[in-house]
Amino acid sequence: MRFKSDIATLCRDHGLRLTGPRRIIMKALAESIDHPDAVELHRRVTKIDPGIAIATVYRTLRLLEEKGVLERHVFGDGPARFESAEQEHHDHLIDMDTGDVIEFRSDEIERLQEEIARRHGFEIVSHRLEIYVRPLRQPRRAPRDERDR
Repeated sequence: MRFKSDIATLCRDHGLRLTGPRRIIMKALAESIDHPDAVELHRRVTKIDPGIAIATVYRTLRLLEEKGVLERHVFGDGPARFESAEQEHHDHLIDMDTGDVIEFRSDEIERLQEEIARRHGFEIVSHRLEIYVRPLRQPRRAPRDERDR
């Protein structure tokens, strides 16, 4: 997860006390390269401090979301997942087979969305694009004896 500020500065700027568990949770978030949910984040932080309760993780995530530090995403019918709110705008591909989330940015898609909104008499205030995908399947090759005909 990309945070522009260090953990202590983020907490201070948002009026949050930096407790020991909160420091560990935020460090785990800062080191994440994915979009973890609360259960996955709890698994990661208990490797550092087994005493951190899952309720503490949920409370911290809710607080960080309320303060605008994290963005909450619900992809499909899965659990809420989180990422830094400080990132530049981007969109998401969600792999339906693995649940992996791939971030991408396309100037062409951004331009088309603006054009479509204008055509309908609107300006975009905010938007979120999630594309649910599966890996391309390789076409089945005909059995060898059929290919030789």
